[in-house]
Amino acid sequence: MVTPLYKRVVLKLSGEALAGEKGFGVDLDVVQNISKSIAEVLQLGVELAVVVGGGNIWRGAEASKQGMDRATADYMGMLATIINSLAFQDSLERIDVDTRVMTAIEMRQIAEPYIRRRAMRHLEKGRVTIFASGTGNPYFSTDTTAALRAAEIEAEVILMAKRGVDGVYDDDPRTNPNASRFDSLSYLEVLQRGLKVMDSTAVSLCMDNKIPIIVFDIAAENSIRRTVCGESIGTIVGGKLSDKGNT
Repeated sequence: MVTPLYKRVVLKLSGEALAGEKGFGVDLDVVQNISKSIAEVLQLGVELAVVVGGGNIWRGAEASKQGMDRATADYMGMLATIINSLAFQDSLERIDVDTRVMTAIEMRQIAEPYIRRRAMRHLEKGRVTIFASGTGNPYFSTDTTAALRAAEIEAEVILMAKRGVDGVYDDDPRTNPNASRFDSLSYLEVLQRGLKVMDSTAVSLCMDNKIPIIVFDIAAENSIRRTVCGESIGTIVGGKLSDKGNT
């Protein structure tokens, strides 16, 4: 019997992870595979919230560098996360997983407004709760959203799902074959080394609230379930991986 190490988790998915090999847009096969992995985790009794980025559709920071007003560019990015969240909701509900999308920017026709207590109630009832449109404010990334929502809903860990990268390295492993992977790091090490785990605001928020971050490859077999059960398949920031659940 596999026992989960964590009861309530936030899964952070980058927009790029949803694009698959295409690199742009939403690959429905990828979304469906992740949805099936989430369903397996729910069967273990884990309460799961999801924060999805929008970089597969729009990157506000890049548009800002080209002269677009930063606030406008960021709001467009928030709308991109809504598209991804609705795609996820549809995929999950097609496999009979009860799901709610909650948005920081009100769009009552398509999603519930984010209310902390309501979000926690959804999780208690076993519903996957997807937090869309970031924090609702420009200048904040969806990484920061994941850290903020994790603190608000009292999640025990943030699962940072990457595509094609199985942890945190001292250099980019895609360009440097000699890059070394870290098994664990402190929050301060991430900040001081400038490692690409989360942006500094998100890491600082996790450090202040003592929320560990686990970085892993979403494409690895049963990666979400294995991570939730404490198997060491990535890099943990601000905590220690346990062998609990590997029985």
